Amino acid sequence: MTQRAKIDTDGPEPGAPVIDAGAELDPVHPVAPPVRHRPEGLTAAEVAERVARGEVNDVPVRSSRSAADIVRANVFTRFNAIIGVLWVIMLVVAPIQDSLFGFVILANTGIGIVQELRAKKTLDGLAVIGEAKPTVRRDGVAARLSTSEIVLGDCVELGPGDKVVVDGVVAEADNLEIDESLLTGEADPVVKKPGDQVMSGSFVVAGGGAFTATKVGREAYAAQLAEEASRFTLVHSELRSGISTILKYVTWMMVPTAIGLVISQLVVKDTDLKESVARTVGGIVPMVPEGLVLLTSVAFAIGVIRLGRKQCLVQELPAIEGLARVDVVCLDKTGTLTEGGMDVTELRMLNGYDETYVREVLGALGASDPRPNASLQAIIDAYPAEADGGWTCVQALPFSSARKYSGAAFQEPDGTSSWLLGAPDVLLPDGDPVLDAIEDLNAQGLRVLLLARVTAALDDPEVASTARAAALVVLEQRLRPDAADTLAYFADQKVAAKVISGDNAVSVGAVAAKLGMDGADRAVDARRLPAERAEMATALDEGAVFGRVTPRQKRDMVGALQAHGHTVAMTGDGVNDVLALKDADIGVSMGSGSEATKAVAQIVLLNNSFATLPSVVAEGRRVIGNITRVATLFLTKTVYSVLLAILVVCSQVEYPFLPRHLTLLSTLTIGVPAFFLALAPNKERAQPHFVRRVMRYAIPAGLVAAATTFATYLLARTHYSGEGALAAETSAATLTLFLVSLWVLAIIARPYTWWRVGLVATMGLGFLVVLVVPWLQDFFALKLVGTTMPWAAVAIAALGAAVLELAWRWVSRKVPATAD
Repeated sequence: MTQRAKIDTDGPEPGAPVIDAGAELDPVHPVAPPVRHRPEGLTAAEVAERVARGEVNDVPVRSSRSAADIVRANVFTRFNAIIGVLWVIMLVVAPIQDSLFGFVILANTGIGIVQELRAKKTLDGLAVIGEAKPTVRRDGVAARLSTSEIVLGDCVELGPGDKVVVDGVVAEADNLEIDESLLTGEADPVVKKPGDQVMSGSFVVAGGGAFTATKVGREAYAAQLAEEASRFTLVHSELRSGISTILKYVTWMMVPTAIGLVISQLVVKDTDLKESVARTVGGIVPMVPEGLVLLTSVAFAIGVIRLGRKQCLVQELPAIEGLARVDVVCLDKTGTLTEGGMDVTELRMLNGYDETYVREVLGALGASDPRPNASLQAIIDAYPAEADGGWTCVQALPFSSARKYSGAAFQEPDGTSSWLLGAPDVLLPDGDPVLDAIEDLNAQGLRVLLLARVTAALDDPEVASTARAAALVVLEQRLRPDAADTLAYFADQKVAAKVISGDNAVSVGAVAAKLGMDGADRAVDARRLPAERAEMATALDEGAVFGRVTPRQKRDMVGALQAHGHTVAMTGDGVNDVLALKDADIGVSMGSGSEATKAVAQIVLLNNSFATLPSVVAEGRRVIGNITRVATLFLTKTVYSVLLAILVVCSQVEYPFLPRHLTLLSTLTIGVPAFFLALAPNKERAQPHFVRRVMRYAIPAGLVAAATTFATYLLARTHYSGEGALAAETSAATLTLFLVSLWVLAIIARPYTWWRVGLVATMGLGFLVVLVVPWLQDFFALKLVGTTMPWAAVAIAALGAAVLELAWRWVSRKVPATAD
């Protein structure tokens, strides 16, 4: 059996004091105080003592808000406060029919809370499945524990791809390289030795070791950042910010208009006080688009629940929307297009090396790495080390995505030797004849590693220049069975797919070609890409497959695409993908990916299925497209309500509606239809400029609705007289407003399907039932008097519908939604 030399554990002298968990440390140039490290870790009794003292890593759950936060966010809103005050007033001065809008708000708020709590339950359950579980030594035994179970002084083991979950001091280091760029901005990995500090939020890129936890919970360096950045949130998205902008303008319009209406109805008009109050409230309530925020929250929450059923963990809620806006998806080949495992298919000798000897070398190399990657694991499976082979590892160089090779030095039975295993085109100079032999293998989509003997020390930066080829190890990668269909989906949806991999460009291109990807025959070696951002973006737009990409280049490529105006999603599972995932607009990690990868991704595919991505895209498109539709309905009501109030104030007439009338209209033309439309399937490509896209239709629709309704009202005032005239005028105006609003709904519901036609027809039928059933007529104070005025109301509404159609077509042509 190959034996590893004792790793570097030289640290402070035994008996040195334990580090103060509250000591302030410089995050960029840390100087760690002495720490006493015990290789066996804490005992069970010591862990219990620390738990009793509260020295536990009690960081908040990443995935969701608390139940109290959800209730507070749904109940204590600006518009709920306005509606609540008006509701109390109406309960005092008017019949219960005029207070129905308050019960609608209660129901809406309850639905919002229930749906968000359901989403929270889904997210919390998935978060437990996808949670990083570091390896912790206690009582001399290493076991995987939940992050929240770590206590002060625990010995935490580290390996490639592991995230540092709490602050600590390195106790053991075996060529340990840690990337701290997410915390400090330092571009290059930092080599850590015993006594050096490690910070929570950094991650291991090469090597291994262990550290002793010195700060846990909210005291850890990155804990506060993680708590703020990783919360379940609804805010940082164009959809939410657009709605907030709209609501801000609505508030500005509401305040002066409502004041004018109050003065007009209570002071100027000499009518019954209670009637005036009721009609004033009837004018103010419909100005509030109270259901819009609720419906958006519910649509997002249901999206989370739907995706949760497909084992898709949405760690940041706007990611659903973001992925729907994506027009470029960057894919890491290994683990995304291919499965993680590989198989050795051929061992080809070079330069006269003996195959038996090479097999021993490969076995020794495999045994020298305690945490092998997929390629090395395939070699271990094919060439296991002999139990008494006499090979002892005296120095190891762990694999690094930046270097593209790993290595080890051995004391073997007949002397010493040093070896590298890695990318042939990195280890060998251009023009080497061995590279020609590899080209055919790469063209078949096979991964080829070169085993080379070196004469320089492994830690020499120029060690590769001394390499002498010994053998080629040919590996076959297993394609994901669903990858081809997923790539075809993105192509059909006009989303450009870019494969960016650290493997040989020809090999990556061959894999992409097997999956039917366009541009696979023009694979680009990333080492030849221009460094200047604009030129790189142009090259990226032209190409589709890129090989020999370094982790730093992946990040640069994402940045270049973003600078060219693209919305970029990045998928990956390895530690070399972390920086690019963090910088992408949307980061997507596989559930089997490294802890660091899952920590920075907004979406984690827990079932490791690339085929889940189309579901996420479809869910995002459903949310954005449908909310855009229903927002037009809500804001049309706001626009016509404000305009009607202004017309009433200027004309010095009674406000035409009681709250019950507008509650009925809102329910039939907005509330019920909006719920169905918001949750319906929608495959339309997500478009930017949400506010402009909504308002360009809502404003003309609101203008037409207000103008036709007020025209009917004024005409009715000249037609009716005597007792009951105001009720008859209100009924005629309500009929016109309903028909115009129903036509707006009919336009919004396009393109028609059987259920959308049925939805519009059912709403119309509902209003008809109110008009013909006597007790409903009395309840809603709606009774059409005579035939002349009702038919005039219908005619005015028909004229309004014709104007709506013309306005809709004119706006679509003349008022583009893409202007800034």
